[in-house]
Amino acid sequence: MKELLFSVTKKDFDIQYFCTGGPGGQSQNKTASGVRIVHKDSGAVAESREERQQHQNLKIAFKRLTSSKKFQLWLKIKSAEIITKETVEQIVDRMLAPENIQTEVKDDKGKWTIQKDLTQLN
Repeated sequence: MKELLFSVTKKDFDIQYFCTGGPGGQSQNKTASGVRIVHKDSGAVAESREERQQHQNLKIAFKRLTSSKKFQLWLKIKSAEIITKETVEQIVDRMLAPENIQTEVKDDKGKWTIQKDLTQLN
């Protein structure tokens, strides 16, 4: 079963729109169709200015950003941190459960035995 570890939302990105300039006539200098996206946590940056429409450039820039080495490395590190934290918490919870605790004591003959009843310990 797959479980969602975390999500990345629009708030995690700085999206900038700009005029692309270059060939294409005057309308290109008036229309902010270029898109630059910065992922704040990883520092990954991608942009697109090839298409004439802003939403198309936005899709291209997101694809470039999410496939960049910098973003992929951040994704792996973030996932590993969460998995490690959850695993440690599960181990600690299991270790502290009374049914999982065993205590060994020396009996009258000096032999180590498992103490079944923890209330008998002094």
